[in-house]
Amino acid sequence: MDKSLFLDHQENAKNQETIKPKRQIYPLLLSLLGLILAGIAVSSKYFVSTSQDRTIPLSGRIEGDETDIGTKVGGRVNFVAVQEGKEVNKDQNIVRLDDQEIQAQLKGATARLVSAQQQELKARLQINLVESQILEVQLNLKKAQEDTRGQVLQAEASVAANIAQLNQAFAKLEEAQSELNLAKANRDRFAQLVEQGAVSKQQFDQTQTTFEKAQATVKASQASVNAIGKLVNVAQGQLVQAQTSTLNPEIINAQLSRLQTQLAQARLQLAMVKAEVEIAKAFQQEIKSKISDLEIASPIDGVVITRLVEPGEIVSAGQTLLTVIDPNNVYLRGYIPEGDIGKIRVGQKAKVFLDSYPDQPLSATVTTIDSQASFTPENIYFREDRVRQVFGIKITIDNPGGFAKPGMPADAEIITESKAN
Repeated sequence: MDKSLFLDHQENAKNQETIKPKRQIYPLLLSLLGLILAGIAVSSKYFVSTSQDRTIPLSGRIEGDETDIGTKVGGRVNFVAVQEGKEVNKDQNIVRLDDQEIQAQLKGATARLVSAQQQELKARLQINLVESQILEVQLNLKKAQEDTRGQVLQAEASVAANIAQLNQAFAKLEEAQSELNLAKANRDRFAQLVEQGAVSKQQFDQTQTTFEKAQATVKASQASVNAIGKLVNVAQGQLVQAQTSTLNPEIINAQLSRLQTQLAQARLQLAMVKAEVEIAKAFQQEIKSKISDLEIASPIDGVVITRLVEPGEIVSAGQTLLTVIDPNNVYLRGYIPEGDIGKIRVGQKAKVFLDSYPDQPLSATVTTIDSQASFTPENIYFREDRVRQVFGIKITIDNPGGFAKPGMPADAEIITESKAN
């Protein structure tokens, strides 16, 4: 072989040995560069804030504070205005209960109040009557020293006044008797209807109550007539006595004492009937309040998440009818491992990422941290994860904007330390 050719061959072999390692380095460098770029891409996608902030990741679900809407009174549901998922406004009437039974109670309470007010009026009239009689007797006593003619005139006036009162009492008695007859006829008619099943026993009881009250009114009116009739007889006797002889001061004093006793009794009776009026008013007002409670309104602006009743159902006092949440006051509920809880403080800022809007994080704040650790919730699928100790936390979203809804899964980053650019 030519020496020059051999030397060229050796030189080429050396050059090839030198170049071969360099060609093996290039793929390795390219692979490392690719991994670095991929890591940067992953970091930019999932840990945007880590370039400047130190964060702790968290996953959980969006929840909201629920408001149970109940009823103060029991009854039959007449109407439910909203379905689940519908928005409601504060003070919007959303449920109405049937008022048929309570309206009947209101009528009975009103009748009781009217009766008590009538008794109060009669008591006041009786007081006025006795007071006028006392005044009359006092005038008689003052004029005892005057001539018999003056005494006679006063006695005649007394007779006339008592007769006028008696006429009024008879008129009221006739009116009360008419009301009694009407109440009896109504009661008898309802007795037949209740046997036929046309009306309820409660309606019949109301007519019976009205009848009994009318009886009591007639009895009271008759007693008033009797009392005033006796006063007329007394006044007429006094007139005869005045016409036949000079008035005796001792007799007048005894009469005055008797009237004072009657006045005290009349005032006691007035106090009793006034108390009955107040009781009847309170009872009527209580029923009116119950009627207003039949309209159930939402206490907040929110969204109905649970509808527990339907028209026709019977509900009891205190029973929950609907559940509403405020969509503008929602939070992410999640769990932090025991080893990281020392880095979390109430008031720390956070970012919440929704699956439906992964590129639009919502600003939030840590508002609650459980005081005691617990095991990982059972809805974690792997047993080894469920035995870990965790702390539940609540991250309140500053402005949900209608994006975050209860039940949605979400991720969050709690900012534990902010770094300057």
